Amino acid sequence: MLDETLLDAPDALALADRRGLLRGAAEAGARVRTAARHASEAGIADLHPEGRPRAVLVAGPGTAAAGVADLIGALAGASAPVVRLQPTGVAPAAGALRWALPGWAGSVDLLLLPTTDGSEPGLAVLAEQAYRRGITVVAVAPKASPLAETVGGSHGLFVPMAIAPNESPDEYAESLAASPGALWALFTPLLALLDRVGLIDAPPEALEKVADRLDRTAERCGPAIATYSNPAKTLAAELADSLPLIWTEGNAAGPAGRRFASVLAELAGLPALAAELPEALPAHGVLLAGDYAAGADPEDFFRDRVEESQALRARVVLLRDRPGDGLTAAPAARELALGHGTAISELEPEEGGDLETLAELLAVTDFAAVYLALATPGRPDHGH
Repeated sequence: MLDETLLDAPDALALADRRGLLRGAAEAGARVRTAARHASEAGIADLHPEGRPRAVLVAGPGTAAAGVADLIGALAGASAPVVRLQPTGVAPAAGALRWALPGWAGSVDLLLLPTTDGSEPGLAVLAEQAYRRGITVVAVAPKASPLAETVGGSHGLFVPMAIAPNESPDEYAESLAASPGALWALFTPLLALLDRVGLIDAPPEALEKVADRLDRTAERCGPAIATYSNPAKTLAAELADSLPLIWTEGNAAGPAGRRFASVLAELAGLPALAAELPEALPAHGVLLAGDYAAGADPEDFFRDRVEESQALRARVVLLRDRPGDGLTAAPAARELALGHGTAISELEPEEGGDLETLAELLAVTDFAAVYLALATPGRPDHGH
């Protein structure tokens, strides 16, 4: 059960937050500004590419790199295919992971290496292979990491990963690749790069707007704001003891929903399923009709919960990356959920450019996952 008293006790939340997750979420906007500056200093703004890459390959470990690959695929997929190279290995440790280039990859392709670690021998080997094949290599990693030496110089372009103003690089290595700050530290320089090579539209002023939107969202979702007027705390309270079914609509909402499911599992220990509308409806319909819907009667709110074992109740989370004018499956989604007595939470960002609306969805869901991680007994951070 979620400890809702903890949600509205900012000092207790700060005490519980041993992994610095709230700080990572709150400082996402600052991280975008630092990362954009690092990209510019690394020479990305001065690039004059001869043409678009044929394909974009992305290799890196963990939730942050997977999220970056998914987001780039959604944003650039119409201009070029984006392929995440999945690592193999006997363990998820940096020294054990291996990556392989596809046979078709060659000099017209672009390889991106986002990592919060940078000590992975497998990424260094991959970068060397890519260099021998004439593939352009761009890495974002901590500045003193071995990968910086491999990729720097003639072998490619290296951008030092942005860390928050009050973090030391060593402290950052201890924090999680799933933390909110890590995603933006890796994603931002690659947005700037893909803008220069003509695959997406992310000029410096667009990145500044992303940082502003992240700041504004952090003000609305921060620990000092009470649950009733805080969209992230409200969502966390709604998802406690539920099986979240995250239904997304819109190009950028898909990766945001999949990342939300990943961080709910990795940070908060909560199973969640993500699917894109309209196919989410047949994919998850039987879940709504089965055991997960049992007793989902909102009128039954005051029943005595002490006697019963805690069954997870399905709860639909509708994530949309723009206001639903035109063709939308949202009415059908609401009808299916409510027809089964399943509660529904909806997130729809304020108007703005594609990157801004995406940033807001990522920020609110990241904050919600962090609150669930901090306020659920038995989680690594829980404060009691």
